[in-house]
Formats: sequence, C-alpha cells, structure tokens
Amino acid sequence: MAPMDAPKYKRVVLKLSGEALAGTMGYGIDPEVAYSIAVQIKEVVQLGVEVAVVVGGGNIWRGVAGSTKGMDRATADYMGMLATVINSLALQDALAKHEVDTRVQTAIEMREVAEPYIRRRAIRHLEKGRVVIFAAGTGNPYFSTDTTAALRAAEIEAEVILMAKRVDGVYDSDPLKNENAIKFGQLSYIDLLNKGLGVMDSTATSLCMDNRIPLLVFGLNEPGNINRAVLGENVGTYVGGDLNDTSV
Repeated sequence: MAPMDAPKYKRVVLKLSGEALAGTMGYGIDPEVAYSIAVQIKEVVQLGVEVAVVVGGGNIWRGVAGSTKGMDRATADYMGMLATVINSLALQDALAKHEVDTRVQTAIEMREVAEPYIRRRAIRHLEKGRVVIFAAGTGNPYFSTDTTAALRAAEIEAEVILMAKRVDGVYDSDPLKNENAIKFGQLSYIDLLNKGLGVMDSTATSLCMDNRIPLLVFGLNEPGNINRAVLGENVGTYVGGDLNDTSV
C-alpha cells in the first residue's frame, strides 16, 4: 500500500499569476511572497515530484492593457513576455536561497540570463530533480501565459496543471465581489468554455481538452496548498474530462 503522504502526481506544471508575486502590494514583486512560494515548491520537490513553473507578468505589465490604450498589440505582448522573465528570475533566486536547483528557460533567447527553451533539455532537468521555470510565454504575441502553461504541460507530458489563484477554486461569479458566489467542486472543459468562468482563456482550455490535461484550481494564500494539491487532497476545483457539474 502506498504511504499516506505519497504524491498523486509525478510531474506537474504550476501556473502562477504575476499578481501572486505582488502580494498585497498589487504591483511589482514582494520578496516575502516569493519566499513563501519557494518554500511550498521545495516541499513538493522533496516529495519526489517533478515541478515545472509558468509565471505570468501582470504584476509588471499587461500586453492587453497596453494595446487598449493605443499601443501596438504585438509590441505590448512582447513587453509582457519580458515581464515574465523578470518574475521568473525573482522566483529562481528565491528557490536558490532554499537550495532548490532551478533552471529558467525562455522562449525568447537571452542566453546571458537564462537557457533557451528546449523540450528535451527541460525534461532532462526535471528528471534530475531540478525545477524548471518557463519564461517569456510561448515566444509569440497574442498568446497568454495560460496558453503557455497548457502548451508546455503537453510538451513535457505533465499529469496536471496546478493553477494557483487568489481564490480557492472556481465560482459561478467573482467571490471577492459576490459573497453568495457558488463554488464548483468539479467541472468539465466544456463547462469552462460554455459558462465563461474565466479560469483560463479559450485557447488554453481547448489545448487542455484536446490533450486531456486536467486542471486543479486552488488558492495560493493558504500556506501548504501546493503540497496538498500534489497529494490529491480536496483543495479547490478539479477540471477535466466529461465530469458532471457538482458544487460545494
């Protein structure tokens, strides 16, 4: 029989929003938050789980926001990709302080600060117990970091995407604005598309659906939740397959 603390997943992609790194500041990078996230990632690595991370850049720059104010969309998106590199280096530094071997791989080449993204090299790093942080999105404008997470998860054959958010799951409306919002326990990919629940964009959702990559959406604010998610505990909303809707 497997031990009680045996992880449910062997290889995961952890999706962090840029806003998560900002903490209560709302902008930039809060070193204490990066420290806390690094501690949680280390706990998961110590379980023998292979961890890849995709970080957003919304705490520094949002390409869509820039384009709505008249900036060229492609240029704005490239700026957003560079913001994800800044966040990735900050997270790498926090992990290094906890003696977690980490590599940053970027979709836009910048060899002085990170490795270029190479699928087989990324997998090899994971097999050696290193955390791999995927930066600069897909390297293309018009694609979100949610799509990056779905794409990289498919490429490295991850078993699940762990989506760490400010709220503890998927609700029928914003629980930060509506105290009567209903939390879903399980959803199908089609539910995400049809209900417009805003968990991830339609491109990312379709990629997950086509490649049968489940999502686990949970709250990052509770210390230890990443560890609980990897162990298979009920910490958020599970998305995958053709599940029937259930609410908690």
